[in-house]
Amino acid sequence: MEARRGENMMHLDKHHEPRTNGTLLRQLSRRPFQLNRLIEENLQLFQMYCNPNFPKPFSFSHLLLNRKYPVGPCKTFADDSGLVYPEWKTELDKEYNRLLETANREVNILDFGAIGDGKTDSTTAFQKAIGSGRVKVIVPAGTFLVKWLKLPSWTCLIGRGKGVTTIKFHPGAPKKTRLVQNADFRYGNDHILVEGLTLDWNVERLGQAEKTSAGNNRSSCLTFAHVTYGWVKNVEAVNAGLHGFDVSSTRYHYLGDGFLAPGRSRYIWLDGITASGFGDDGITTHHSDYIFISNSYCFHPSGRAHTEGFSNSNGIEIDDGSRYVWLCNNATTGCFGGVEIKAHHNASAASHVHIYGHLSVRDNRSFNFRHIGHHKGKDANSKSANHIVAANLVSIAPVFTDLYKDSTPRSLVVSAYQNVVINGLTAIGDPDYDFKGNPVIAIQYRAKNVVLKNINISGFKNAKRIKGKDRCVLVK
Repeated sequence: MEARRGENMMHLDKHHEPRTNGTLLRQLSRRPFQLNRLIEENLQLFQMYCNPNFPKPFSFSHLLLNRKYPVGPCKTFADDSGLVYPEWKTELDKEYNRLLETANREVNILDFGAIGDGKTDSTTAFQKAIGSGRVKVIVPAGTFLVKWLKLPSWTCLIGRGKGVTTIKFHPGAPKKTRLVQNADFRYGNDHILVEGLTLDWNVERLGQAEKTSAGNNRSSCLTFAHVTYGWVKNVEAVNAGLHGFDVSSTRYHYLGDGFLAPGRSRYIWLDGITASGFGDDGITTHHSDYIFISNSYCFHPSGRAHTEGFSNSNGIEIDDGSRYVWLCNNATTGCFGGVEIKAHHNASAASHVHIYGHLSVRDNRSFNFRHIGHHKGKDANSKSANHIVAANLVSIAPVFTDLYKDSTPRSLVVSAYQNVVINGLTAIGDPDYDFKGNPVIAIQYRAKNVVLKNINISGFKNAKRIKGKDRCVLVK
């Protein structure tokens, strides 16, 4: 497959099937590769050029919570289908089987009075069907209006497929409400499955409201906060006020770089999901550990959670305090960032993030890794921006965007992060698009121990190739 040029450049539309991402990436990559060999090569590059003794952040929160939320090195594997996955997926698969064995009572939402006519409030029917959990709730074809849905532990919520079964916000739902969430943010929940649905946040109910989110981790289509063992499969999130999918802690914490937040989500797999029209990010993680995101697609945010022209609305964002996150064969288009790995200045940076295959088409910054407020001048050095491994990245035609009007396009930016391996980046520009002298790749702002291998840049008009070569190791 060729990216071509001008108006004939590759486009992804709303009908794109995310389970074809892996095939597209293999066709577009300028370098053939064997996955297990690639995984081993990345490990060798990290050991050779990076500093494995990056100091662990010290704080009272780490002393108090490290035993409750232990993390440690995890191996990466690949199967015959092309899925690259973390070692701990084996544990997750065992817990999935436990969920199916435990939630063995199956009910149909229609038997509790729900009506899928797009007009009737079915909130009470859903809550009666869900009860206290240990149940598989089947939702047939139709559009079901609800004011909220809260899922207890050991619950499966299963529809008939994207675009077939739709759960939609009731017109009277407040802006702050999450459409689907786990039931207990404080004490946490475990073993929850959501599958085969379209989740419609019904942003139209807000009229011309300037901003569509109500602060912190509210206003999303689906939120897992303080959940252990969760699965979201083949679900679509439409027009979320904040995020399409949010894997989070009890609340977002901004208590400083080095702080380890409580109430973390752990062992979550998002697979085959789609998000569009989101106010901030399509898929995001905060203060959570052991997250796996695969075969997913995020496109064309509204940006309405932000002030107009200042919307850093990313397709996939691995944000504040996230640790040990794997991404495999995802795609984004029309976003500020395709994949952004980051933190705010007053939070710990995401760390130990692994990307194997991502297709970014016409995003502003295809791959953007940064710790805001720890970049230059009198900024404090980041205590936590550490350890990213990314391979088989494809960036097609990054562009300027009205989402963030002052942001210049890039295929890759690394700021403040240390110990970063990029092995395989194919950056294909539009020869008819003026890049206005900007670099395709920028390694900057205290970035350190950055390894670039198998970088292929072509087709850019009026562009510099790599800015910051003195900050990275270029390996042939």
